[in-house]
Amino acid sequence: MWSRRPRSPIREHLRDTFWFAPLATMALAWILVGIAISADELLVDAARDSGGAEAVASLQSFSDAARGIISGVAAAMLTFVGVVFSISLVALQMASSQFSPRVLRLYVRSRITKATLSVTLATFVFALYAQLGYDDEKDPALVVSVPVVSAAVALALVQVCLVLFVLYVNATLRLMRVTFVLERIVGETMRVLRYWRLDTGFASPPAGTGTVVRHAGRSGVLRDVHLPRLIRVARRAGAVVEVLPEVGDFLTTGTPVFRVHGAALRVRGLGRCLSVGTERSMHQDVGFGLRQLTDIAIRALSPAVNDPTTAVAAIDRLHQVLARVATEPDSASVWRDRRGRVRVVISEPGFAGMVAQAFTEIRRCGIEAPQVTRRLTAALGDLASIALPEHLEPLRREQRLLAEGVAASVGGVEERMFALLPDRQGIS
Repeated sequence: MWSRRPRSPIREHLRDTFWFAPLATMALAWILVGIAISADELLVDAARDSGGAEAVASLQSFSDAARGIISGVAAAMLTFVGVVFSISLVALQMASSQFSPRVLRLYVRSRITKATLSVTLATFVFALYAQLGYDDEKDPALVVSVPVVSAAVALALVQVCLVLFVLYVNATLRLMRVTFVLERIVGETMRVLRYWRLDTGFASPPAGTGTVVRHAGRSGVLRDVHLPRLIRVARRAGAVVEVLPEVGDFLTTGTPVFRVHGAALRVRGLGRCLSVGTERSMHQDVGFGLRQLTDIAIRALSPAVNDPTTAVAAIDRLHQVLARVATEPDSASVWRDRRGRVRVVISEPGFAGMVAQAFTEIRRCGIEAPQVTRRLTAALGDLASIALPEHLEPLRREQRLLAEGVAASVGGVEERMFALLPDRQGIS
């Protein structure tokens, strides 16, 4: 079905952090300062070789203006960083209160936010340390450096900061709109689905066989599995390794995490193949995508918010994700080594569990909102029309529970009929 080469989670982990990009950019700024100061010295040497003291004196005429530019940039960038940071805090607070605390990760992972903060800090570092290259000598015959190149680079960095700031404000405003947030979450969820490697033809080892390996590290959420490393470990041992928990499960000391088949000796290095953290990640966790969409919907249906239109928008996206899975049978994600031998088997969420996670809480919270019940009826009907026969039972169960809930909560035959009429817009 979906086939992708196994990839290291290191890149995803770095995207989930906010420190790497600014620190790396500031390190590049220090390097750029050294290059610019050297270029200023070379420029003076070239001017002295070509035109003598008069050419150097003409360069010195720009010295005061260049120094003023660099000093102004250093002072302005520090204030600019404060503005960017303040906007980020306001956006985070609004997103947490309006959508869900789980969507804050979108702001942390935002490339434009990191780029704006990183380049602004780099510009401040550049302007600050460029002042160390100032030469106070007034005699053209003795002057070594004039900060012409440094000033030009500082101006160029300021222009980049201004462009990034405009893009940053636009991106922040988009991230405060629920439709864009939903689209981002669905895009990441679909990428996780494409990353699965399901193999219905693979015969799983008999239950109860193999050696069970238990978790011995710190307690936390299973963020992802380091597949390239796990495949190498299994290949060296000549084994097939089953990952027992699903990505997103909570692990504690003693939790069974692996079942090893075919290895004559104890397989070493398995513990380093699991990433355990304090919160879930979208790297391999399709259930986390469903959780975020559901959380946005039920928060919109809370009495304090009472926004069924947002809930309907979330149901639209849940419908989209489940439609992608409904036509494929449940299976494990199977990964092979370069010779085509099965080495890793990972449990993936079943369709029934995904349906329950997507619709149960929304159904219970929105049972009295006809806009929600009509949209749920339409989504369940569409999914039932395209799903495989083995996936029909959880959909029919949700349809029955929805009808029972409406019958118990809505008075009047006409009202109940209206509430259960399929409508892809809720009430159109």
